[in-house]
Amino acid sequence: MSVFSAALAIFRKDLAAERRGKELVLTTLVFGLQVILVFVFAFDLNAGVRDEAVPGVLWATLIFAGTLGLSRSLAVEREQGCLDGLMLLPGDRSAIFFGKALANWVFLLIVCAILLPVITFFSGINLVRFDLAGLVLLGTFGYVFIGTLLSTLTVRIRSREMLLPVLLLPVLIPLVLACLRGTTLLLAGGNTSELQTWLLLLGAYDLIALAAGWLIFDAVIED
Repeated sequence: MSVFSAALAIFRKDLAAERRGKELVLTTLVFGLQVILVFVFAFDLNAGVRDEAVPGVLWATLIFAGTLGLSRSLAVEREQGCLDGLMLLPGDRSAIFFGKALANWVFLLIVCAILLPVITFFSGINLVRFDLAGLVLLGTFGYVFIGTLLSTLTVRIRSREMLLPVLLLPVLIPLVLACLRGTTLLLAGGNTSELQTWLLLLGAYDLIALAAGWLIFDAVIED
């Protein structure tokens, strides 16, 4: 079985399981809505500071909510006794990484599609736009792929829900910075050349996350 075929099979399995149980998407969505409400009640966003605050609210919500979903991704497989079965798949075990990461990415994009209109409603700033959707695709891709790799590292640890954010958040600093600056520039209609610089940084981060998972996932899942 090729890596592509195995990854696609795992991806389809996760989609089918989520369609039946809806555990990861609902948990991530509810937590994301709670984070948004915290920001809404904590800050009285007047017109003067709203433009500066919305990018931070958007990406803080996605990262905090997404981390909760990532910590459950492989943990569910282990709790149900399916992780060892996945490791017996013929071929390269990186197929597990690609299948799980793609499924996690789709789940997070579903959550994004709901949260963006909610933030738009509370802030009065339109976040439902094609250029911002492209930035969200790039940002969530790198986030999910590096997050899936680190969640695999912590899957056998009892306190994984606490350890994963400690490991993940420092690694996300370049991605978060690029996403925040890119979102701010898009909303302000700012410097195109500066925006391209941040998009290149996001693209490079995504490639590094993809390569890291491909190269070291086998060793990570064995530990």
